[in-house]
Formats: sequence, structure tokens, C-alpha cells
Amino acid sequence: MTLKEGKGFTVALDGVDKPAFAAKIQTWFDRIDDRLPWLKDHHVTIESSNSFPHSSGIASSASAFSAMALCLLDHARKAGLSTMSSDFTEEASLLARLGSGSASRSVMGGLVVWGVHKGTPGSSDNHAIPYPHEVHPDMMSYQDLVLLVDVGQKSVSSSAGHELMAKHPFAATRFEQAHHNMDALQGILKAGDHWAFIDLIESEALTLHGLMMNSSPSYLLMKPNTLAIIQRIRQFRQDKQVPVGFTLDAGANVHMLYPESLKSTVESFANDQLKSLCKDGRMILDEVGKGPVPLS
Repeated sequence: MTLKEGKGFTVALDGVDKPAFAAKIQTWFDRIDDRLPWLKDHHVTIESSNSFPHSSGIASSASAFSAMALCLLDHARKAGLSTMSSDFTEEASLLARLGSGSASRSVMGGLVVWGVHKGTPGSSDNHAIPYPHEVHPDMMSYQDLVLLVDVGQKSVSSSAGHELMAKHPFAATRFEQAHHNMDALQGILKAGDHWAFIDLIESEALTLHGLMMNSSPSYLLMKPNTLAIIQRIRQFRQDKQVPVGFTLDAGANVHMLYPESLKSTVESFANDQLKSLCKDGRMILDEVGKGPVPLS
């Protein structure tokens, strides 16, 4: 991202102009105008690239808005334009959230909490915070093998999906379940209980998709190969008795989560049994990150 005197902005992804992204970015600029009043006197050039396919439910918007928030605040700080009344990272999280809720968590690495939870001191709906409780070392190096079933644009945006919950008949129960799971997660992470962790993340994933399926209008985000991958992961876990689980974003792709100690075992299994179920055999090896790093 570069800024100079002027008005407006341009945006490119992998060197190609993306005017389709302009409306969402303009909405974000309008939302943050009162917090960055100097921005309207600058022209912003946004040049982005992403190792993950965009708009397919793998948090590409989260990475984009978190990066842009950090860049703008870094510019403000260096140029003496900052009017922040809070911590730099907290302010970046707040700004990023106004573009994408998930982006609030992407301005920092490690385990992060977004949303008020009575058992998590300092938690907020306005910004994310580093997870404040004790965590077993084994849980801090988790691996994420992303199995790309569908790299096309998902059938419902995250924003539209959240709007469906406003009138969903099971919304209140879902919110109660989420808080209960957050309570349970504290003990799981402290003890390094991989099996309980798998039970919880899979329940969360399937609950999300279940709510989408019985919303009005309803959406079926999983594809046949999504289900085939889930079945093979569960069979592998049962046969080998190893703590390997899955989670799902708001799309067809599957995230296989497992402790670092199982890295070679799981990757071999994925290459043998799951790669053929992925779009063009595409898989992305990922892990718990340390957070954003300035490029220059």
C-alpha cells in the first residue's frame, strides 16, 4: 500500500486491477473516516497478492482488511497524523473489524479472541485481544492442512451469512452454545487435550453449516468432495487412533487440524487419500502464525 496527496484509491490483486473490490473498500473507508480523518486527503494505491484463493471462504477478506488497517495506522504514526487514543494493535483490530469481522483477529499472531466472553478478561466486541489464559505448548504449534475443494466464489458472502442469523430460529441457542464452548476451550487448551479439541472444533464446524442449511433462504456450502474428505479423515482417525480433526469455513474447503508431532503422518495420508478429492489436487500447508510482518 502506498499513499500520496489526492483523492480516491486503486486496488490490484496479483498485478491485475480489481474494480470489483472497490465497493467493499469504499464502504470501509467511509466507516473509518471519523477515526482517520486525514485519509480523505490521500490517494491510496493497494497492491495485494494472496496464497489463498479469494472469495471462497478462506478468510481472504480478513487478511486484506487487517493488512490495510495496519498499513494505514503505520503511515499515520510515521507521518505524525495519528490521533489514536488506544494501543496500536487494538486500534488496528478495531479498524480491520469494520471491513471484515474476522480481520479483527488477523492483526496479531497466536491464539486470539474476538467477542465479549465473561470468562475472558478484556474481551470485546469492538476489537480482538491475545488469548489471555494458559495454553499447553503442544497447542501453540498446531498444523492446518487446507484442502481446496472449490476455489470459486462461495454462494453466500460472510456478511450475508451473518445477516441470516439475525432472524434465525436457533440463533439464541447457537450463541449460548458458543459461550459454553469458549468455557470448555479454556480447560482443553490448558491441558493440551487433543481429543477434546477435535470434538469441539468439529461440532463448531458442523453447527455453522447446519445453521446455513436450515436458514431462510437456505444455503448448502459443502460439496460432495467436502463430505468425502470428512469421512476419510474420520476413518483415518479411527484406524490410526491419532488426534486429527477438521473444521470448515463458510465454504466447501476443509481445514485438517493436527499437532505438529503428526505432521509427516498426516501429510502422507493427505497425499495418498485426500489430494485426489481437491480441485486440481491443491492443498495448502499452514500452521499457527506469528502475526503480520512489515514488508519494508
